[in-house]
Amino acid sequence: MDGSGDRQRTLRATPDDGAAPAGLRALVDAWLPGRRWYPAKGSTGTLPVVAVLTLEDPAGEATVRVELLRLPGGGLLQVPLVLRAPGSPAATDAAPGAVVGRLADGTAVVDGTSDAAFLRAWLAAAEGDGAGAPDLGGAKVMTGEQSNTSVLLPAASPPAILKVFRTVGVGPNPDVEVPLALSRAGWRGVPRPLAWLAASWPGADGEEGGHLGVLSELVTDAQDGFEVACRHARDDEDFADLARELGRTTAQMHDALRRALPVGGSGAPVAPRTPARTDATVLATLRDRAAAAVTAAPLLADRSGAVDRVLAQVEGLDLPPLQRVHGDYHLGQVLRAPGRGWVVLDFEGEPQASADERTRPDLALRDLAGMLRSVDYAAAVGHGTAAWAERARDALVEGYLAEAGGVTTDRLTGTLLHALELDKALYEVVYESRNRPDWVAIPLGGVDRLLDAA
Repeated sequence: MDGSGDRQRTLRATPDDGAAPAGLRALVDAWLPGRRWYPAKGSTGTLPVVAVLTLEDPAGEATVRVELLRLPGGGLLQVPLVLRAPGSPAATDAAPGAVVGRLADGTAVVDGTSDAAFLRAWLAAAEGDGAGAPDLGGAKVMTGEQSNTSVLLPAASPPAILKVFRTVGVGPNPDVEVPLALSRAGWRGVPRPLAWLAASWPGADGEEGGHLGVLSELVTDAQDGFEVACRHARDDEDFADLARELGRTTAQMHDALRRALPVGGSGAPVAPRTPARTDATVLATLRDRAAAAVTAAPLLADRSGAVDRVLAQVEGLDLPPLQRVHGDYHLGQVLRAPGRGWVVLDFEGEPQASADERTRPDLALRDLAGMLRSVDYAAAVGHGTAAWAERARDALVEGYLAEAGGVTTDRLTGTLLHALELDKALYEVVYESRNRPDWVAIPLGGVDRLLDAA
């Protein structure tokens, strides 16, 4: 698989031959549904094992087994396991939540991300400047992640963070491909990938392959962007200067993406613009998404006419070309680092989107719209005022336009960006209605503000 722009080493996972230790399958099947990152909650039956990858622990302390399980909706779930014989080093040291169970002979089965044997084996098998045997002192699994598992390696040189992709897709993972391309293009607004691990496995139509994880530079002493914004909102401390700088960083990211990952072919940095794409695709997609949102969230029904009038203003605009974008851009995807400014993380795209959708060229302003919505959430969670949020939003757009120069215009900002922000707010109403009903007032207030402004 060619996921980094260069030919790279790909390990081969072999079909499950039924040789797993007796009782292992039952332990794993019982443990999985309780994991925060398990994407098949509510489904019935067990997930079949498609393939197994065996990694060698350089210290020889344990057996490292990476299982790839088929998910109900397609795609694979990666489950790295460490099997430690009774009495072996660290057989009882794992955190309670990381212990899958014990086999009849006393063998301890541990979630690999919490075990040094898996970390050693992964780093020995990976490719890149950071592969090898870094110092694992102080290794710590990060809590709270919903779709992947990350492990901090503060003693490595340089300090690093290992992200293990729990859901594995076919082809290069954007969280490897994009940061690697951006860092090679000289943009320092993204943590530099240090090593990555790719594998292949038997698929329905032949051999398939994809990335299993990535080791990246750890941005030290950095603060989560959402926490920074919430704190400013809570203390009624002006966020405009930071928002303006974030707007500039966002425009720099889009420029770097155009240069590092051209998508137009024949050397063109972006997808070509055509009237058919402008009228039949962008506007139709916005209207289809709005109609689906109204169906899914009936509280939007009396706003549907006003929503369509806002979206209709997109028709006839001279839209910018499509390009690679972040795809899931919000304050939780950026860090504020002393001496470095804003740093952008997690280029995997919208978690619910398909692999094709995550890498599909899009309008760059969609990322900016997502960040505008995130400012609204920070204001709500931090109990900030409407004036605080308005100043931050205005500064964010101002910084973006100042950095983007001729790439976009005030007219696009006033029309297309408005429609894209409304589209995002409608999506949020549906999400909150289904998952956090107590929060639905946040995006619904955004919908009403955008409709009133129109």
